[in-house]
This record gives sequence, structure tokens and C-alpha cells, in this order.
Amino acid sequence: MSGGVEERFQQLVSHLDYPMFIVTTSAGDRRAGCLVGFCTQCSIDPPRFVVFLSNKNFTFRLAQDAEALAVHVVPGDEIELARLFGEETGDETDKFERCEWSPGPLRVPLVERCPHRFVGRIADRFSTQGGDHVGFVLEPVEVHAGGGSFLPFSDAKELEPGHEA
Repeated sequence: MSGGVEERFQQLVSHLDYPMFIVTTSAGDRRAGCLVGFCTQCSIDPPRFVVFLSNKNFTFRLAQDAEALAVHVVPGDEIELARLFGEETGDETDKFERCEWSPGPLRVPLVERCPHRFVGRIADRFSTQGGDHVGFVLEPVEVHAGGGSFLPFSDAKELEPGHEA
């Protein structure tokens, strides 16, 4: 993209206010999790959800060998939890030693302070044409849903990422 178009595009998307998510996974005896802003439902029938993980982070590398991901909606009052999963890197920190979690279906770690979540079996993976994120299409296998407020992107903008995008 030319500089002008790219700048205008970044300006446009900077006004969008998505909910923030924590995505967790496991492979073998290792576990990982990161803060995610790029994800959405992508099919109604059958139900599917796509999560995009940065190809530079530890969670992405572990997800390459994983069977499933858990997608947690970050509650509106959990900025410190978002900070843990967004600013720390699994290359250096076991984030799960610093929060309450439990093992979920398909051995995926579930973050206790995020009660609105689902576990999805990885149905497909795809890269975005030369982009820096890889899509993981998930088939829900367990869901916990309810009300409450969610942490919006606008509240997480000032976090310093554990890895570059």
C-alpha cells in the first residue's frame, strides 16, 4: 500500500472499538496465551470463529502443534489481566503462574477471571496474503456465556506488546 492509503486505513481502523480477547492453548506439557484483538465469528452453520495470531509470538508457535484454542472475552474491569497477557511474552514468562486457571477440554488452559469463553477445536489454519497474522478457524466444543461488560480495544491501546506486530 502506498503511504497515504496505509495511513488513512490505520486512521480509519483506529476508531473501531473491538472487544479484547485472551486466547490460550497447549501442546504437550507447554501452555501459552496472548491478548488478541483480531477475531470474529465467520460462519453460522456450522458455527465457526476465526482468531488471528501474530506469527511472531509464543502462542502462535505453540498453536502450530495444538489441537484447540480457548477464546476468553476479557471483562471490562480486568485491565491488569489484559496487561499480563498482552505485555508479557511466553518466551520469558509463564503467565499462568501469575493468574488463576484450570485445565479445560482438549487440555486447553482456562483463565478463571474470564467466565465468558469457549474452547474450539482447530478446524483450519490460513495465512493472510503476506500479512503478519495467521488465521485459526475454530469449531466450538464447549461454551460458557453470560452478561457483563467487556474490555474494549480503546482501553487496551496503551499496552506495550510483548512482541512487535
